[in-house]
Amino acid sequence: QVQIVESGGGLVQPGGSLTLSCTASGSIFTILRMGWYRQNQGKQSELVATITSGGTTNYLDFVKGRFTISFDTANNTVYLQMNSLKPEDTAVYYCNAFILTTLTPRPNHYWGEGTLVTVST
Repeated sequence: QVQIVESGGGLVQPGGSLTLSCTASGSIFTILRMGWYRQNQGKQSELVATITSGGTTNYLDFVKGRFTISFDTANNTVYLQMNSLKPEDTAVYYCNAFILTTLTPRPNHYWGEGTLVTVST
């Protein structure tokens, strides 16, 4: 019913920048919120940033001032601009979308497959 496709991961040196993008498609009635989570080996998944359809944002304290999330509601696409990257930002980043579809009466969470971000020299 819903497909979540991420792109933009890769290898970057400390201090560098990357932009992740995520597009939702399918039987979408409305997207309530989109965001990014990440998981590093041996650590629990953590919320990185979220944004509502109205533009309200929420960030992990560790990324505040370095990462910016934005939402192109016309194209159902969320972006995560990551600047001043640190080795500690290395993780698999997963896109999450909280969507009300045309097929179900209640919204549900949908996940992408993840994209690897590696910050290293």
